[in-house]
Amino acid sequence: MQVKKEQLNPTKLKLTVSADPAELDNIRQGVLKQLGREAKVPGFRPGKAPEALLEKQLDPALLQSEFLEQAVNFLYVNAVQQNNLRPAAQPTISVTKFVPFSTLEFTAELEAVGDIKLPDYKKMKLAEKPVEATAKDVEEILENLRERSAEREEVKRAAKSGDEATIDFKGVDAKTEAAIEGAEGSDYPLALGSKTFIPGFEDEIIGVKPGEEKTFTLTFPKDYGVKDLQNRKVKFTVKVKKVQELKKPKLDDAFAATVGPFKSLSELKADIKKQLTAERKREARQAYDNELLEKIAQKSQIAIPDALIEEEIDRLEEEEKRDLVYRGQTWQEHLDAEGVTAEAHREQKRAAAELRVKAGLVLGEIADKENVTVTPEELEIRIQLLKGQYTDPTMQAELDKPENRRDIHSRMMAEKTLDKLREYTAK
Repeated sequence: MQVKKEQLNPTKLKLTVSADPAELDNIRQGVLKQLGREAKVPGFRPGKAPEALLEKQLDPALLQSEFLEQAVNFLYVNAVQQNNLRPAAQPTISVTKFVPFSTLEFTAELEAVGDIKLPDYKKMKLAEKPVEATAKDVEEILENLRERSAEREEVKRAAKSGDEATIDFKGVDAKTEAAIEGAEGSDYPLALGSKTFIPGFEDEIIGVKPGEEKTFTLTFPKDYGVKDLQNRKVKFTVKVKKVQELKKPKLDDAFAATVGPFKSLSELKADIKKQLTAERKREARQAYDNELLEKIAQKSQIAIPDALIEEEIDRLEEEEKRDLVYRGQTWQEHLDAEGVTAEAHREQKRAAAELRVKAGLVLGEIADKENVTVTPEELEIRIQLLKGQYTDPTMQAELDKPENRRDIHSRMMAEKTLDKLREYTAK
């Protein structure tokens, strides 16, 4: 096989592929065997007829069509691998020369990732932030445990901090009176003083008696998690249906024993601190890895095909749509709340999508440079460990599917590459 490569622009190229006669003959024999399994040749069982006789019995058009399709696919894949290309989409194929079974030449125009120029990542430094679980953090967890274990006694007085109020609430836009998706609920148990609602909401409930209704307006914080509610003035109507006084258990060794296999309160505290520290270390490590990859990606030079960026925008929007379904909001309602068209929304995602694609390509390039590999034995051990986490045979079988094994392999490659990067950047 001979391959001529022509770069049309930074991400688009043209391959001209010419096949060798020996390659074509091997492909022809393979196609004959494949078609021969189903062909009926008088005097022979399927798949047992001699090649010459079989070829005469087959429809010439079918044989040539199948041969051409398999030959082009085989040669194209080999040409891509030979030139170390990273295609971003299916190619446009044009057959320029074809003499059945002896001559084949075709061109393939494709979008592919351009050359990747990495910075000297071995000299880049990024300090890991210290992680700890303070005594205050432990006390907050203990307080939450006490609240969940508390006995509730219904009272008829006005609600006060520390009580649990069962409420119905509904929020509307303060100016338009339009209903706001997700800003309503029924029989919602709200712990007053827990700061689980937006600032000021729980304070408004304090002093309200069971059966009473109250209307008030609050402005959502500018850094609120839902973008279309940031800095938005919302008028809430709240009815307090029930007030319960919480009688929390005493914080002692007896309480610790009700939480788990702990002989003392000090053992419980030590376990909470251990779990909190481990969780924060995982979060800190993930944040460190993301920051490190973004830092390297920003200093890298890569020509990225638009197709890859568009696919990543699709993924980002799909994540957003799943979140909206959970919140009970439609896609169009979300676009209207943000005041943008679908096209403008996609453009808003472009920079983040490009950075994510770039970071992924950078990670793969570093893996190549560092000769990072995952052995079959390592992959099998990881899969067996994952299977041990599931008792459902169906879930265990899922892990053996080729696509899932590839996904696990990719994640292990990423983990190993990031481990290697940390060795350099943390020095």
